[in-house]
Amino acid sequence: MKKTENKEADNIKMENETVQTDMEKKAKKEKAPKTPMDKKKKKKIVRRCILGGAAAVVVLFIAVNSMAAKNAGVVVYTTTAAVGDVEQTLNTSGTVKSEETKTYFAPVAVQIGTVDVAAGDSIKKGQPLVTYDADALESARQVAELKLQANEGGYESSIYKNNKYIAELGEANVNLEVLEQQIADSENYVKELEKKIDDKKAWLAHEGTLLQVSLLDWSDQPGSEEYLNLQKLIQFNSYEQQNNKEILAWQEEVELYQEKIAAYKEYRSEMKSQKSSSEGGSMDSGSKSQLEANTQMERIEGQKTLDAVEEVANGILADFDGVVTEVEAVEGSTPQEGTKLVTVESTEKVKVAITVSKYDLEKIALGQKVSIDIGGKKYDGEVTKINRMATTNQSGAAVVGAEIEVSNPDEDIYLGVEARVEIYTAKAEGVVMIPVEVINTDVEGDFVFVAENGVVAKKRITTGISSDSYSEITEGLAEGEAVIMTMGQDLAEGMPVTVIPQN
Repeated sequence: MKKTENKEADNIKMENETVQTDMEKKAKKEKAPKTPMDKKKKKKIVRRCILGGAAAVVVLFIAVNSMAAKNAGVVVYTTTAAVGDVEQTLNTSGTVKSEETKTYFAPVAVQIGTVDVAAGDSIKKGQPLVTYDADALESARQVAELKLQANEGGYESSIYKNNKYIAELGEANVNLEVLEQQIADSENYVKELEKKIDDKKAWLAHEGTLLQVSLLDWSDQPGSEEYLNLQKLIQFNSYEQQNNKEILAWQEEVELYQEKIAAYKEYRSEMKSQKSSSEGGSMDSGSKSQLEANTQMERIEGQKTLDAVEEVANGILADFDGVVTEVEAVEGSTPQEGTKLVTVESTEKVKVAITVSKYDLEKIALGQKVSIDIGGKKYDGEVTKINRMATTNQSGAAVVGAEIEVSNPDEDIYLGVEARVEIYTAKAEGVVMIPVEVINTDVEGDFVFVAENGVVAKKRITTGISSDSYSEITEGLAEGEAVIMTMGQDLAEGMPVTVIPQN
């Protein structure tokens, strides 16, 4: 047996030496000619070299397999469980969209001078989108100022009149109260005077009556001194009844007070009329509040128009870098206030909208870092939104929408295009790891093949996270253990193998 093996080895050695000698001769021949080699001849030499090398490899492979078969069984290659970092990623695609869209509306009803952009244009912050006619803007400014002035004048006039009516009403109320008291006091005083007059007259009349009775008693002595005195007294009494000074003074005072009362009543009528007109002309609290509110609203509207005119003096300017997606403004037209003019989507705040299957949903979370490829250019990103409601895609499968914010957008980004994204879903540092292709699975779970004492053994493992190349091993393997790389071989426990370690 040993002689046969030695003989085969010697034959292999001789064949290798023959191939090497032929190659050296060919090399010498290539250096010898001083003239260029014929192309056909050169091709033959190259073909011979290739065939010779292939033959040597085949012979070597046969010899190795022959020796392995006779000595230790199937040749297998192993890799070593190493300690390192494993980063799990989720690769998918999405659509580039803007996170900020702004529609610009007409702030004032003024004629448009020029429309400076078209749909699809890329714009910069501060760039004019629409420019108004300068003369029309100036007219709008003047009209707004005049309206403000008229509004202020009307308000001041209304307040002045109201204050005047309030003052007149207050005056009327005060005067009416005083007049009523004066009239009442004067009428009472007149009544007292009239009573005094009546009492005085009654007393004089009674005294005259008594004198007449006494005169009758002395009528039988007409020439007597008593009779004559009584006649004098009767005449004096009669004169007093007609010309008594107190009565005359009281009567004069009554007439004076009656004139005062008449004057008071006339003035009272004036005050009543003034009160009525003041009450009708003055504003109640509700009317005054309404006037003040309307005036304030007109002030706000007027100032708003002035501010808008001032704001668009240099045109409607873009608030951010972006792309014009819609233009409805028409040069020369006069759109009503609030009419839509231009819509711009920002390229300063950009996102990628993706959908995630139910199988990958548990892998993503807010704040995860993302690598984004848009048109061959790389960008950084972060998961900023995960929808809480699933939708159905074209295949009928349930998917969940998510958004990735682009952290470093630039002018090379195109909205609406497809983007490739790689989401860094998890990372394990300093863990035992092996290549994903050496892991096998059966009904009981994951396992690997290892070589123990020259035969194949099955070893159960527990895996953690996985990258495209490596998988974390949480249980079943330690650092430095050798794992068989099956390479398509059909292995079984107990099978004898020859191990060739690989780096």
